[in-house]
Amino acid sequence: MRRRACQPPRIRLGPPTLQPVLSPEAGEAPGAGPRILALHLPCLATDILRVPGPVLTWHMHGNRRLVAAVDGAAMELGLRPGQTLGDAQALAPGVPAYPDAPEKAAARLSELAHWALRIAPLVAPDPPDGLLVNIAGAAELHGGEEVVRRRALAGLARLGHAAFAAVAGSAAAAMALARCGHPAVVPPGREAEAIARLPLHALRLEGEVTAGLRRLGLHGIGDVLAQPRAPLARRFGAGLILALDRATGAVSEPFRSIRPAPDWHVALDVEEPLITRTAIEIAAERLLAQLCKRLAEEGRGLRRLLLRAHRADGGMQELAVGLGLASRDPRHLARLLSPRLEELAPGFGFDRIALMAERTEPLSPGQSGLAGEEEGVALAALLDRVAQRLPAWRLRPRESHWPERAVERADPLSPVPHPAGWAVRARPLRLLRRPERLEAMAVLPDDPPFRIRWRGAWVQVRAAEGPERLEPEWWRDRPDRPMRDYYRLEMPDGRRLWVCRAGGPGEGGWFLHGILP
Repeated sequence: MRRRACQPPRIRLGPPTLQPVLSPEAGEAPGAGPRILALHLPCLATDILRVPGPVLTWHMHGNRRLVAAVDGAAMELGLRPGQTLGDAQALAPGVPAYPDAPEKAAARLSELAHWALRIAPLVAPDPPDGLLVNIAGAAELHGGEEVVRRRALAGLARLGHAAFAAVAGSAAAAMALARCGHPAVVPPGREAEAIARLPLHALRLEGEVTAGLRRLGLHGIGDVLAQPRAPLARRFGAGLILALDRATGAVSEPFRSIRPAPDWHVALDVEEPLITRTAIEIAAERLLAQLCKRLAEEGRGLRRLLLRAHRADGGMQELAVGLGLASRDPRHLARLLSPRLEELAPGFGFDRIALMAERTEPLSPGQSGLAGEEEGVALAALLDRVAQRLPAWRLRPRESHWPERAVERADPLSPVPHPAGWAVRARPLRLLRRPERLEAMAVLPDDPPFRIRWRGAWVQVRAAEGPERLEPEWWRDRPDRPMRDYYRLEMPDGRRLWVCRAGGPGEGGWFLHGILP
């Protein structure tokens, strides 16, 4: 039987009023796997124009102007993407038409992805007009998955975006339901049942695959799911089977979040936006107490703290605080965070403050943390305070004989390794970030230079030692990187230079690479 393709949903700004396809109560209990909230913004390309509807955008396809996107009001007039601009204007005269701006739509989608971090800490854009939010575990904090779904739609409506949303155990199933206007909360394990009624294009397969399935009389996802898998794989390839398995949740798919998952996070939502520094500080201290209590229960200490302040107008600001030693002392963390709050620009106020433990380490109850008086702990506390205003790092040896790779930046209190063979020969105290080009004169090609031209003047070399040949690190470098011959030169004024010749005699150039002690 030929299934009816889902029609483009009618767009309405405002809180959602549609009922879910499947019972939301059945999906309240979080499963062991992910729970994905899919948000589809069908009018994103026209929403960014900020003009009253009806309105459409167009783009060039060859030598024809085609409708790229329409808003809800234009859709009610019978306009659809893919029509020629002439047909659309004949069907609905007077509808404003603007050139399509996919870059602006992509930028707005990125902004909305950061806005969606208020829902859960794992958010991934689904271009060109979708968002995916992993709400596993977060739904309980908001009152359930259906509540999260409705709040997300209401929040987008306040920002001026019409949207459709669905929740399922796989991103493909949730987005397929959302793109077809089915506001479902699918219970775990029932993804196949939920998407069976949807048309093939909901899976976003390649056009040739979709056309081939339709020629066989398979017009819905359920029709394809009912077929033997082996013949489908032979005729249409493994991509079709993988798409079906991902949609039904049989195979997991990567979730590329715009932010890494924090170890722990706490959040505070307020009805009256926070504007004053005092109010923001009180909210942060309350969240710090909750976060440190959870860390203590798990025997962990904080190494990196992230504060996210979500503004009422949809914007978001972040502050990061790093610690030299793990701590879960809320007073110490509050002292570090307090001066950084000056960087926040509340505008019309923050309606959500979230704290996230981005990096933690084991911290036993017997350790004093940062409340003790030990010398090392006191130094760590001092460095933590300094690091909030100035960069704080140290150089430590790195296992490499290539000069510019022999050291690396590290945390001030990190352990110092001692790689085998490191600094066996004397090295300059100052290594130039950009080596200075020289001209050199030598008696023989392999001899040290007796005269160099440096900064526009020829200078006689009083003493020289070398060469010390360094071969490239073949496992790191490109194949054509030349070897280097290094020489230690003493100048008439007593300065000692570390110069090198890149390449063999007569091949490469001469460079000043460092100043020796």
